[in-house]
Amino acid sequence: MSAVYRNATPPTIPWLSEGFFDFWSSRVHPLWTLRRPLARLVARHTASCDAVTLELQPNRHFKGLLAGQHVNLGVEVEGRLTTRSYSPTVLPGGNLAITVKAIPDGKVSSHLAQNAPLGTVFALGQAFGEMTVPLAAPPRLLLLAAGSGITPMRALLRQLDAQGMPAPVDLRYWARRREELCFVDELNALAGRHPNFRMQLLLTRDPHTPDARVDTHDFADVRALESAQVLACGPGGFVEAARQRLQGQVAGFQSEAFSLLPLPAQEEGSVQVQLLRSGRTLTVPRGTALLQALEAEGIQPASGCRMGICNTCVCGKVSGVTRHTLTGDYADEPSTPLKLCVNSASTDLALEL
Repeated sequence: MSAVYRNATPPTIPWLSEGFFDFWSSRVHPLWTLRRPLARLVARHTASCDAVTLELQPNRHFKGLLAGQHVNLGVEVEGRLTTRSYSPTVLPGGNLAITVKAIPDGKVSSHLAQNAPLGTVFALGQAFGEMTVPLAAPPRLLLLAAGSGITPMRALLRQLDAQGMPAPVDLRYWARRREELCFVDELNALAGRHPNFRMQLLLTRDPHTPDARVDTHDFADVRALESAQVLACGPGGFVEAARQRLQGQVAGFQSEAFSLLPLPAQEEGSVQVQLLRSGRTLTVPRGTALLQALEAEGIQPASGCRMGICNTCVCGKVSGVTRHTLTGDYADEPSTPLKLCVNSASTDLALEL
């Protein structure tokens, strides 16, 4: 039934509302909608001691993605729909694989890793993100990954594998302990097929010989480091440390962080945030990301990656001064789009919320 559906075109009926169509069509097939991308959980595999890989079957409205990009996944937990961002790998046949690390007290990650039954259907956003490798690959690539940051690297390496590894690629993959590493067998097989691919698995809490973290790691054995294009993914602190460590030594540096590295607090006190559509006025702390501040007040704006990439949380700023929580830059232009996840209120604000 699934194969028939994915090659079929749902009927277009001008007078039929999309919600009505989706409600009844989903009774025939769980992925059948008029326009909305959805994905169904079809398999779950252990990836490491604290992570699982979920295989998702998208419906025909998902437009595909480039290796290294992200998607937003809408997950319902305890009756509340929450969105999280993941970097999938495309599998043979068109299914997607996302790897989820179960975080202590993380309701969404724990639900996906342990509780979501096979057959669960999730809302699926279209792909976004610019940490990709063009088909004409750069002369040399240096991939740096920490923890869950290996997931986009896996997708990129599969793309390069399919191309015959057209450029020399070095991978440095950090984890705390060996049992936390993901895809080791796949990476070893890749290295066995391609002399152009070399990797190091680095364990910062190995009980016998802990490896250096990225800020003190020796990159002397990276081939022609000065001509390498670096792609780095991991926690915000890891990405920033890698950037500082390699500054001026490489040809280029691209990165994505799955947790934000906030600036040192420079602002104190509170301001008033007026929500024009709901008619509410809130008191929020200066220096705190607006998305976090609004959620603390019981308001749940649409959000996704929570790191300033996907634009899901963008709303209109009518007036006031904001401060970017990553760069420290101030913005006072009225009537501009504002990313709630990476901006804080510096003065009283009026927002189109």
